[in-house]
Amino acid sequence: MTKTVFCKKYKEELPSLEIPPMPGELGIELQKTVSAKAWEEWKSHQVTLINEKMLDMSDQKNRKWLIEQMHLFFNNADYAKAEGFKSLD
Repeated sequence: MTKTVFCKKYKEELPSLEIPPMPGELGIELQKTVSAKAWEEWKSHQVTLINEKMLDMSDQKNRKWLIEQMHLFFNNADYAKAEGFKSLD
């Protein structure tokens, strides 16, 4: 039976992540509050942000900014979106 979690992004019970998506307390928190579906969506968006903003992930400021965007994304707040990208929705 698949484990579920009440996903804070989608506000419903959805399949959970099998393991924490990153090390430490943040990874454990994400596993408990974010669905696998929301995590996959974030990973795709994260790649778009890294590429478009040309973020150097060895720079601590860029990593911190990306984590802030991740929190905004999962909390359905106003997060950074790709400029010039038009959704098909």
